[in-house]
Amino acid sequence: MAGIEGLSDLYGLLGVRPEATDDEIKKAYRARARELHPDNNPGDDVAEAKFKEVTLAYEVLRDPEKRARYDRFGPEGVFGNQGGGAGGFGFEGGLGDIFEAFFGQMSGGAGRRRGPAPGADAEVRISLEFAEAIFGCRREISVHLPVACTACAGGGAAPGTEPVTCVDCQGAGEVRRVRQSLLGQVVTSAPCATCGGLGETIPYPCDECGGQGRRTEESTFTVEIPAGVDNGSTLRLAGRGAAGQRGGATGSLFVHLVVTPDPRFEREGDSIHTTLTIGVAQAALGTAAEVDTLQGTHTVSVKAGTQHGHVERIKGEGVPHLRGRGRGDLFVHVLVETPSALTEAEEDLLRQFAAARGENVSPPGGGGDGVFSRLRSAFG
Repeated sequence: MAGIEGLSDLYGLLGVRPEATDDEIKKAYRARARELHPDNNPGDDVAEAKFKEVTLAYEVLRDPEKRARYDRFGPEGVFGNQGGGAGGFGFEGGLGDIFEAFFGQMSGGAGRRRGPAPGADAEVRISLEFAEAIFGCRREISVHLPVACTACAGGGAAPGTEPVTCVDCQGAGEVRRVRQSLLGQVVTSAPCATCGGLGETIPYPCDECGGQGRRTEESTFTVEIPAGVDNGSTLRLAGRGAAGQRGGATGSLFVHLVVTPDPRFEREGDSIHTTLTIGVAQAALGTAAEVDTLQGTHTVSVKAGTQHGHVERIKGEGVPHLRGRGRGDLFVHVLVETPSALTEAEEDLLRQFAAARGENVSPPGGGGDGVFSRLRSAFG
């Protein structure tokens, strides 16, 4: 059987010992397949042929029955002979037929995509104020991208003319080549260089676009920014990217959003956080205070005895849910401010308050009557 000599040592093709385990065979095949795969060796006929040999070796050795026949009878016990011996596969043809059985799709070419390629995607970045991101807005943007040529309706042919079938590929969009290798016949295909894989050519190109079917222009349109987007959000606008050549689909435009922070608020998902600063007396006795919200102000009732760091929750004053109804909440963090500069009257009142509660405080003047003050007086 022609070509079987190249498959006489299936273990050697994979680089494993005859007593190798199934896992060792699988691991070795994966490594060899990655090394020799046609995608990693474009145009390398030797690598492609070796890849098929390695794959065929793996297909035999991974099957316990086929491996046993190979170990006992060699290649003839697995691949049979020209007449289809017992225990073999019974192929009537040569080695090329064996590979056709294992690699039919690889050598025959599953159908490749024909037609014009779609246009590329594009990106644009826009800035939003904090409130615009929270409640949504409409923004006008301009992009400089290829658009379909109006003169030829995107087809690329001059008005009144039509594309014709490519004479080199006969409309297939690809050219196939048959060559002989040590594995038999190998069929490869590549996009037709004459028509660029489209299957047709344009004898009379459009004067406006030169047969491309598109022209680069500046376009301006309005984008709807939904309520609830956040900094770093991206909107995908299908059909707003670059137009494809000669009628190809238009790509998408990705709009990246940059939100300017608001010093009054901190966003956390659909929740908004803000602060309210009150005095010691207000915290002790309670008060009512106004806080800024996303849409105005809200009166917060601070209970008597409120501690520093207390959080008040105002439901429904947060960010509108981007997907769904309702809004998040506003969280008000209460900060109790300790006065640092007191008048004599204020200090006197606080000392009376401390005395009434039995609290030990520093003497007037920040401790002038302390131990060190008395020592200084003794040696003065």
